[in-house]
Amino acid sequence: MIILKIHTFTTMDYRPLINASKLPDVKTTIFTTVGNLARGHNAIDLSQGFPNFEADDKLKSLVTDALNNGHNQYAPMPGYFGLREVISEKIETLHNRTYDPENEITVTVGATEAIFTAITAFINKGDEVIVIKPAYDCYEPAIILNGGIPVYVQLDAPDYKIDWTVFQQKITDKTKMVILNTPHNPSGTIFSKLDMEQLEKILKPTNIILLSDEVYEHIIFDGQVHESASRFPDLANRSFVCASFGKTFHVTGWKVGYCVAPAELMKEFRKVHQFAVFCVDHPVQRALAEYLKNPSHYLDLNNFYQKKRNFFLEGIKLSKFKFKPSQGTYFQLLDYSPISNEEDEVIGERLIIENGIASIPISSFNVDNRNDHMLRFCFAKKQETLEKAVEILCKL
Repeated sequence: MIILKIHTFTTMDYRPLINASKLPDVKTTIFTTVGNLARGHNAIDLSQGFPNFEADDKLKSLVTDALNNGHNQYAPMPGYFGLREVISEKIETLHNRTYDPENEITVTVGATEAIFTAITAFINKGDEVIVIKPAYDCYEPAIILNGGIPVYVQLDAPDYKIDWTVFQQKITDKTKMVILNTPHNPSGTIFSKLDMEQLEKILKPTNIILLSDEVYEHIIFDGQVHESASRFPDLANRSFVCASFGKTFHVTGWKVGYCVAPAELMKEFRKVHQFAVFCVDHPVQRALAEYLKNPSHYLDLNNFYQKKRNFFLEGIKLSKFKFKPSQGTYFQLLDYSPISNEEDEVIGERLIIENGIASIPISSFNVDNRNDHMLRFCFAKKQETLEKAVEILCKL
């Protein structure tokens, strides 16, 4: 007889479990840290990437109608078909690419779930994933959780433009995926048509997947165009394109987005999606399907946010900050080097405590926390909030 020795504990010992953490280096996000500090000092908060104004009453009314009409049970796993149809129509109109609503479009719990699911579906131990830095902080944890290895391409201030020669040098036979974000958070730059053609040329002879984070797709300024991966045939054939209704319609708390991809890739995506969340808020999907039928609800966003950007920049033009106007997103980087040589996290904290205004230090998104002397400010705020912010910044 074999007797197994099992270690017994008099009390639960968490240490070996924590020591085996899959994300040992992950700390509280900079957004939570700054947000808590801002609330504690009653500071004007231009750090968080969400509006402090209300969504359209029409959209909220449509959600109420869907609730009252009994759409309160599980939606289909890929999403309400009516919503997938209108997403397909929108992409075809804007980018001349047709996605089959049945097999190539999935409604997700925000773009973050779409990104996490795409990474989880395809990244295995030892796979390399190219991440363009500065980068939003949800990419790398998902890669690491799945045993992947982030490989960085660091963009440089103040333009944050990519050097495609450097990018190409990062590709190896272990590269499984590239993550692209355009319009780019936190820099506010956009990838041009030439950029996307360069990327298409580089990836064409490979079997690399492109994960294209396009959550700010409808926030582009100065007459420029959003060059979605969907517009470029060879990119579209290898891409997961992720988008966010929360960002587009000022309802980030609803956590509804979508992902489109070729049917072969989407089949694997849905295998993970169905066991992670299965489906997404049903009445909200019904409301969005109706709301999207009026294209002005998203096409007018460019002008809406450009006015806010222009007001903010006009207000601080006599301040000591240096800046290049944001090309897209609702974020603006400000170079504080004429004011201070402090590390960005230090001056960011001081501005909250001493001056009552909150922003995000960009070092949090750079390789090795490189300090570019840049702070990110969100201008998706009410007029009176921006007026108060401008007043404070001009006094520094």
